[in-house]
Amino acid sequence: MKKTYLFPGQGSQRKGMGGDLFDEFQELTKKADKILGYSIKELCLSDPDKKLNQTQYTQPALYVVNALSYQKKIKDGEKQPDFLAGHSLGEYNALQAAGVFSFENGLKLVKKRGELMSQAKNGGMAAILNSSEDQVHEILKEAKLTSIDIANLNAPSQIVISGLKEDINKAQSHFEKANTMFVPLNTSGAFHSRYIKEAATEFGKLVKKTKFSKPKIEVIANVTGKPYEFKHVSKNLTDQLSSSVRWSESIMYLLDQGEMEFEELGVGDVLTKLTGYIKRGDKRDAKPAGEQSKVKNSTNGKKGTEASTGDSNTPDEKDEQTAAKVKQKPEPGVLVEQWNEIYPVGTKVTSGFYDEELKTRTEAMVLFGHRAAVYMEGYNGYFDLTELKPVQD
Repeated sequence: MKKTYLFPGQGSQRKGMGGDLFDEFQELTKKADKILGYSIKELCLSDPDKKLNQTQYTQPALYVVNALSYQKKIKDGEKQPDFLAGHSLGEYNALQAAGVFSFENGLKLVKKRGELMSQAKNGGMAAILNSSEDQVHEILKEAKLTSIDIANLNAPSQIVISGLKEDINKAQSHFEKANTMFVPLNTSGAFHSRYIKEAATEFGKLVKKTKFSKPKIEVIANVTGKPYEFKHVSKNLTDQLSSSVRWSESIMYLLDQGEMEFEELGVGDVLTKLTGYIKRGDKRDAKPAGEQSKVKNSTNGKKGTEASTGDSNTPDEKDEQTAAKVKQKPEPGVLVEQWNEIYPVGTKVTSGFYDEELKTRTEAMVLFGHRAAVYMEGYNGYFDLTELKPVQD
């Protein structure tokens, strides 16, 4: 069986990520601190100044944690994978792991990338669920909103659009009329769209100064959904900022290479779950959990995050009764009906994957005819109801 390591991108960050890796790899941690001008360990573990969710800090933090997670694999004697892939920012970790550039040069690129992307203003993005790429294009065409681009092709049924904020706002009613789920995302910029071209041009200046080597392991490019060609490394990295992330195509390419095991390194398990949905075709939602299909997840820092949840509130008797009903009647429609009877929009919940409380942004719903899920505020994604535990205020 062949193996692919996957590296997550922005959106997977959370306080406590990295855990003991910073102490285990002190030399790389010191190099990161010198390049960034601040303590990466402090940012990731305690985030005292509440900067972890700011793009210019998020991207370097994820890059470092992902890179240290890979180093841990190597140190523990794990066999080298056959392929590497990363979602957006995570692609830099895939390239670094493949030897295309050093840890330091990769971090310098990511630092600049995060700074440029954080300066993008007046942009907006939205997740479109239960609709194909062709259907999204058709809806935009009929609405005369061809100024909007497709930013992410995460799975056959999860697409992210990007454009000027006013255009994204106009688009909502058109998608809802087409019985398509439209979820605005909390971003300041129109990432992975034509509106980032100026930032991409500026970023390209640094890319051209960076020394690249031929990849020792095949890396799948976001821009093409196919393996990197050495001669196109600079172009792909520059174009990636303003081009669609063709994640679904990337995974489908890997699946075509024979029996494949995927393992996600770094933070969280978003890509682990996405891969499972992609494997099952175009009838699945993309973001949160459910079944895992021959996919392993190596989330580092979990020990630290679990320790910080000691003061979390626990469910009351009503919650426990609901949980019992859920176990007895697992049908999605039943779960959704029970949830909405008891828990209003804005309910605080905990999940085994995240150390902080989350808050629901919508009512629960049945996605794609089979998943009972609810959308989370701030996280910008759906969670399976069976993963969540409401907390008492």
